[in-house]
Amino acid sequence: MSIDTLYNPYPSQRMTTFAKNGMVATSQPLAAQAGVDILKKGGNAVDAAIATAACLTVVEPTSNGIGGDAFALVWTKGKLHGLNASGPSPQSISIEALKEKGIEDIPKYGWIPVTVPGAPGAWAALSERFGKLPLTDVLAPAIDYAANGYPVSPTLGKYWKAAAVHFKKVLTNDEFKHWFDTFAPDGKSPEVGEVWRSEGHASTLRDIAETKAESFYRGKIADEIDAFSKKYDGFLRKDDLAAYQPEWVDPIGVEYRGHKVWEIPPNGQGIIALMALNLLKDSEYANKEDVETYHKQIEAIKLAFTDGLKYVTENKSMTTRTEDLLSEAYAAERRKLIGEKAMDPTPGTPPKGGTVYLATADSEGNMVSFIQSNYMGFGSGLVVPGTGIALQNRGHNFSMDPEHDNCLEGGKKTYHTIIPGFLTKGDQPVGPFGVMGGFMQPQGHLQVIMNTLDFHLNPQAALDAPRWQWMEDKKVLVEPNFPNHIAQALARKGHQIQVALDGGPFGRGQIIWRDPETGVLSGGTESRTDGSVAAW
Repeated sequence: MSIDTLYNPYPSQRMTTFAKNGMVATSQPLAAQAGVDILKKGGNAVDAAIATAACLTVVEPTSNGIGGDAFALVWTKGKLHGLNASGPSPQSISIEALKEKGIEDIPKYGWIPVTVPGAPGAWAALSERFGKLPLTDVLAPAIDYAANGYPVSPTLGKYWKAAAVHFKKVLTNDEFKHWFDTFAPDGKSPEVGEVWRSEGHASTLRDIAETKAESFYRGKIADEIDAFSKKYDGFLRKDDLAAYQPEWVDPIGVEYRGHKVWEIPPNGQGIIALMALNLLKDSEYANKEDVETYHKQIEAIKLAFTDGLKYVTENKSMTTRTEDLLSEAYAAERRKLIGEKAMDPTPGTPPKGGTVYLATADSEGNMVSFIQSNYMGFGSGLVVPGTGIALQNRGHNFSMDPEHDNCLEGGKKTYHTIIPGFLTKGDQPVGPFGVMGGFMQPQGHLQVIMNTLDFHLNPQAALDAPRWQWMEDKKVLVEPNFPNHIAQALARKGHQIQVALDGGPFGRGQIIWRDPETGVLSGGTESRTDGSVAAW
């Protein structure tokens, strides 16, 4: 029987999922189930998050991989912890070095945009500090799917095929052939429902599990990455990998509607969501489906994004302090710029002074907000031969302007798009949330939080609500089911509204909230992809 799994002519409805013992919400059902299986074996929410993340590198390679970065927010024993596992640029790279090669703009593909992968380090660091089970047990489900295969899910198949078609046109040099060997071994991507496996991927995950990621940064795998880079005149070297350690950080947050919204500090762009919420919190929004609500949201995100793109980079390289960008005084000044018509935003002057997301929770009260990415889909188009490691292209975000805060330098972390979110009330956790998808992410965080706190939507409805995305200048992209009468009213305010063909550009979110009285968990997952909530 032949069926089109991407043809869905009738509206469907998801309900919020409830559970008591544990929950995992992510964009791929097999990965979500792997996380819950770890909980049932005695693992905690951190173990489940690691298992799910590792599994996602196998069962959703279009969005993340072993060669990507990760960030996490972990609630445990009454405290929120932050982990920044983004990797820096190679020490030997610089604007001057690229210009000597005749390169004026950082490309999307190849060795130039490759930065040190942080994801394996994140798994090891989280396991070491908070995990209950050995890393070998936690990575076992991912290893099994890589070695024995799994059937490709619908949305995954769609984006895999699109990537293969695109890469066939643009990745024509010899160094890219290993991507095709790994992800399109018969000259094409696997079809929806077809079983795909990667023994190289399984072998790499085994090494990471058995050595607690030491092999990746200072052993056999590091040697293979180093040799591959040298062969094609890349900048990344084993010394760059050996020097890497994930960084534990203090989360940053703002008060909003009696709650506190938390993000990872720069170099992540989570601060943009917080700045936008600061601009919006002085007003009440009685009706979600109202032109003034949308207008103010869009204008606030424009102002926050414009500042973020100017000032956000690795914290030590920022010329403006995070606390100044989040100050009430600066918010008050920027808020004055929001008028009746759409604006062309410009950066202010603060006072001086392809991604997967998952959420997990367990019966002990531990909760994890975790995000992992290769940046643009499969990343750089480079796969380390025989390993299944697709290397990220995060360095594409660096600026070639030496005067810019986010200018390219050796050993520097770039402006980073992936951001996990967390919500608390008083000294109690409400739970993890996130919306992946490049520069959509802070915009998704803003919309999901307002859907929850201003408009009191349940987790599933908060994710299902039609989304908008500010693109540039006055251009705003809206989903096909975005209310037409509001789109028309926004156009009359000067917004240049464009309607997307599907929900693909609007991110993929997950939410888990915890009832402080009963401990009952409620979860929502993304209807725009193969999302699933696995519960126990």
